[in-house]
Amino acid sequence: MDLKQRIGWIGTGVIGSACASRLLDAGFDLAVYTRTRAKAEPLLSRGAHWTSSARELASDSCVVFSCVGYPHDVREIFFGQEGILQAWQNSPEASQRVYIDMTTSSPELAREIAEAARANNFYALDAPVSGGDVGARNGTLSIMVGGDEHAAHTVTPILACLGNNIRVLGPAGSGQRAKATNQILIAGNMVGVCEALLYAYRAGLELEDVLASVSSGAAGSWSLSNLAPRILRGDFEPGFYVEHFIKDMGIALEDAQRLGLALPGLALVKQLYLALQAQGGGKLGTQALIQALARISNVDAFGA
Repeated sequence: MDLKQRIGWIGTGVIGSACASRLLDAGFDLAVYTRTRAKAEPLLSRGAHWTSSARELASDSCVVFSCVGYPHDVREIFFGQEGILQAWQNSPEASQRVYIDMTTSSPELAREIAEAARANNFYALDAPVSGGDVGARNGTLSIMVGGDEHAAHTVTPILACLGNNIRVLGPAGSGQRAKATNQILIAGNMVGVCEALLYAYRAGLELEDVLASVSSGAAGSWSLSNLAPRILRGDFEPGFYVEHFIKDMGIALEDAQRLGLALPGLALVKQLYLALQAQGGGKLGTQALIQALARISNVDAFGA
């Protein structure tokens, strides 16, 4: 990918800002748009260009990424009056342009966007990621791509700046369904990590020693290795927000219903996270689930 071609980036949350920063490190010419300019200032101070709308950003970019909060944000970014479609639909260079949505969003919306893009002679890929804030900072994200295979391979040099496990999984919506699979796995694992730590605490075990004992065995997982130590330090800052995880679980449950599947374990974990959100924990990291579980058991620990 030609480093002289401008890339547009929309969304400067925990993951988005780290990814955009990596593209600047790689030497790409980067334009940025976010609803609150102040959140983009760290990128602007490093040479990124500010734009006032998704449409303005797209009009001068060959590839546009979005990494925002919710499906309705994605819909507005793409289909809105100041959106990407308005910028590219009559462009003579449309066939050279690619929109990549890294938001965890709806498979149905991903297909709708891809169809509108192809009808206007450009490409749209759904490419949600896994790896949290650590993976975003280190460029080790897992990137799950759905959409046109040729377009995906065209932008792989850019994606390689952000992740080290990039897979094209099928037509539009496939990336989102792979991410839903990922979130189902994380949900079950996260409640297991929190319940295990609560049990060890109530049993009077030394938690650091227990964690060292179990994390390298059959119970080992990314959440156990990366989030359990944060819990023990009392660090509940978000690598991924509780409120966004609730959204992700809702998307997975809705799509599962569409497929005729019952996922009772996921439904239960979503209810536990909803309780945490109701207790004021929506802006905390997903590891804060232990606080809701501690309150249920009257355990005065873990910031409960």
